Amino acid sequence: MLMRVLAIDDSRTIRDMVHLTLEREGIETTMAEDGIHGIEVLESLDPRPDAILTDVNMPRLDGFGFIERVRLMDVFAGIPILVLTTESAKELKQRARAAGATGWIVKPFDPARLVTALRTVTGLR
Repeated sequence: MLMRVLAIDDSRTIRDMVHLTLEREGIETTMAEDGIHGIEVLESLDPRPDAILTDVNMPRLDGFGFIERVRLMDVFAGIPILVLTTESAKELKQRARAAGATGWIVKPFDPARLVTALRTVTGLR
């Protein structure tokens, strides 16, 4: 089964790197530029993604706000959300978990680890 991922990051460079990494592994990837755009894209996707990657520091709506909003929507509540960020502070990780994040990956990311993490949280190969 094809894995589908929504990736949200305000950095075009990171979006391009994530897209290239995932598409190379046969993972269908849809991109968004910030939390607001992420919500809009998420609501328009059919079928819905198997996992979501989100940055923390973004304009308009940050990653924490994005996660909180997604977790309030029943239809998306079960989708694993991995935070992909340059931040590594313990209190930010705790805040992400409290918001409903499934896991945390620090940038710069190792492509193989990112793919493995997505396969682990989705159960998809």
